[in-house]
Amino acid sequence: MAVRPVAGALGPAHYLGLALLCLLLFVPGITTLPPTDRDEARFVQATKQMVESGDYVDIRFQDEPRYKKPAGIYWLQSAAVAISGQGADAPVAVYRTVSILGATLAVLATAWLGAWMFGTAAGLIASVSLAGLLILGFEARIAKTDATLLATGLVAQAMLARIYLGHRAGTPIPGWAPWLFWAAQGAAILIKGPVIPFLSLLTAGFLVVFDRDRAWLTKMRALPGAALMLLVAAPWLALITYKSGAAFWQEAVGRDLLGKIGSGQESHGFPPGYYVLVYSLTMWPFGLAAIDAGLRVLNGMRADPRLLFLAAWYLPYWLIIELVPTKLPHYMLPAFPALVLALGWALSDTAARDAPLRRWQTWLRWATTFGLVVVTVALAAIAIAITPYVLGGFSWWGALAAIVVVVTGWLGSGIRPPLAPLPRTLAAALGAGATLALAAIFVLPPLKPIWLSPEIARLFAEHRSCPQGRLVSTGYYEPSLIFLVGTNTLLTDPATAAETLAEDPACTMALVRGDLTQAFFAALPQGADSVAARGAVRGINYSKGTPLVLTLYGMAE
Repeated sequence: MAVRPVAGALGPAHYLGLALLCLLLFVPGITTLPPTDRDEARFVQATKQMVESGDYVDIRFQDEPRYKKPAGIYWLQSAAVAISGQGADAPVAVYRTVSILGATLAVLATAWLGAWMFGTAAGLIASVSLAGLLILGFEARIAKTDATLLATGLVAQAMLARIYLGHRAGTPIPGWAPWLFWAAQGAAILIKGPVIPFLSLLTAGFLVVFDRDRAWLTKMRALPGAALMLLVAAPWLALITYKSGAAFWQEAVGRDLLGKIGSGQESHGFPPGYYVLVYSLTMWPFGLAAIDAGLRVLNGMRADPRLLFLAAWYLPYWLIIELVPTKLPHYMLPAFPALVLALGWALSDTAARDAPLRRWQTWLRWATTFGLVVVTVALAAIAIAITPYVLGGFSWWGALAAIVVVVTGWLGSGIRPPLAPLPRTLAAALGAGATLALAAIFVLPPLKPIWLSPEIARLFAEHRSCPQGRLVSTGYYEPSLIFLVGTNTLLTDPATAAETLAEDPACTMALVRGDLTQAFFAALPQGADSVAARGAVRGINYSKGTPLVLTLYGMAE
């Protein structure tokens, strides 16, 4: 089946409107939500140290090398800090702008690809639904790699589609397409290693197996393209190898990559089927509509290379990462554009919407409906219950968020739709954005018992006697504390905390968890009477749900 490209069907006004939509969906809450532990805090602290030290090659979290990921995201965050003009004092919101821009670029690339493959309406539906996904709305607000990685992956996959489908349709392939594909691969390697090259390799392999026409591979410019990919990624890899020796490769490949493949890392090990179970959460509120579209893609992929490409994008990647022991919800994010593109096709093509499903597909659709209901009810219940649980009082903002969640879940499901496909998709995306905005602005930040690091930072700033004073913490080891208080913050045991305070009593203060107080006092060279409490922070250990009391001590006057 020939594909009739409709490149240019989306004009500047469309892209401008989508960009503004992304800002509306992703920006609210980035200034009010405190640094989150533990991944985001580690990323921003490592970037902060780059800015402080001027060393943009060696990645460190305090004195510890941080070689699990390459330097790309740290460079981008450093650039955002430089543009802000605030230097190392820049708040976490500045670091998060990189993720917002990455998520926005991913949405725009989806619009371009969807319009080229299936028409204007499909491109708009696909891009708006991607912007409204719960998982992307979360990642866009967090200063990590995944939103930016998604942008590089979408550019690479869009170029791969342009080459493959252009060849199958017999239309000219732009000379820049393969070069942009390989450049995107190099950028992706600098962001998060081999994830996107692996995705594209699986996509191409699936196409080779299921499509006998393999002549398109010759148009990929593999050898010069791979050289361009290496030209983008290799300089930093060479510099970090020179600086660290084999340490970077041992950590990034030996421990991080191969460790995740061989066993579940950091308590994130789950059996196969995990991504099926969390599908309705990560694809909320469009999971049901997307699975319905994906099933129709399976039924039509033999006759339509466009649908075959979408299947090649999603299926092998999903199957492989289900087999990898280490699992986190956002690992599926690079494959989700294939589902929203399928959704755009199905909702804009009457024949696709009316095509019958097989019996097993109908059962799968009903199971996904159940998943959507469970997730929607759970999100609404959490919105209502979290404030009473943490603070003991009712929150009208939480109640409003619950109402928005229920309405959004219904709109995104496509069940008895009250609107045409594009307006309904836009309404659901806005509802999802409103849900996250309410959570990030009005529901979560007031829950101070779970945000201990900002409270500790305020208490320390109030009582420290030296501009460059140092905090020593024992019993509270969250990396967000280092980002908020200072790189010289020491997280240690009670004895070392006592010794460090005694060595520099004028400029050092100690934060001690309640159950470690006696051990701290016993280790003080001059005894417990030599220190005085300056204040306390009470809260909840979010990982265990247990009460937590942290007391700030300085030397007695």
